[in-house]
Amino acid sequence: MLKQQSTLSLVMIAMFAALTAVGAFIKIPLPLVPFTLQIVFVFLAGCLLGGRNGFQSQLVYIGIGLVGLPVFTQGGGITYVLQPTFGYLIGFALAALVIGYMIDRVESPTKKHFIVANIIGLIIIYAVAVPYLYVALNVWLNMKSSWSHVFLVGFVNSIVADFCLAIASALLAERLYKVFRSARAIKLVQIEKENV
Repeated sequence: MLKQQSTLSLVMIAMFAALTAVGAFIKIPLPLVPFTLQIVFVFLAGCLLGGRNGFQSQLVYIGIGLVGLPVFTQGGGITYVLQPTFGYLIGFALAALVIGYMIDRVESPTKKHFIVANIIGLIIIYAVAVPYLYVALNVWLNMKSSWSHVFLVGFVNSIVADFCLAIASALLAERLYKVFRSARAIKLVQIEKENV
């Protein structure tokens, strides 16, 4: 049974990595930073898979992109770390970790817990992505950009939509949580039995 649950965890991690990749191609082109639906699957990965598995799902997504599969909004490959938007991907992994950790700490999370966790995750994403965007543009791409310009294209252009997606994802996560929680609970019981 434990082996089946481990397999289930791997399937869920892979599924959310794939969903994040799909979200990269549902986009609205904007200058420098396109608006995508990836963030929905980041929020859901954290809320539904927990901190560790949500984080791993985003690491898998980033990993397959860095080895060359074109799963990012502008392709793939190791040189993608030089893209101005790579900071968002780092933020995705950290956000999924923190969101999952916050939800895992609550016995019976409510709508409020999911919303707060997603908003904190959103803050983390932008806290990593906007400075990364600034450094990428000004240092290795040599496209001199002021903080105000970077703030406009990296934050202002998409924060309202991302905030709405954070709320919508929280509402969806609340509905799906019991299914994912029961699958994870079986795994924890099996681990406890093995350790006795």
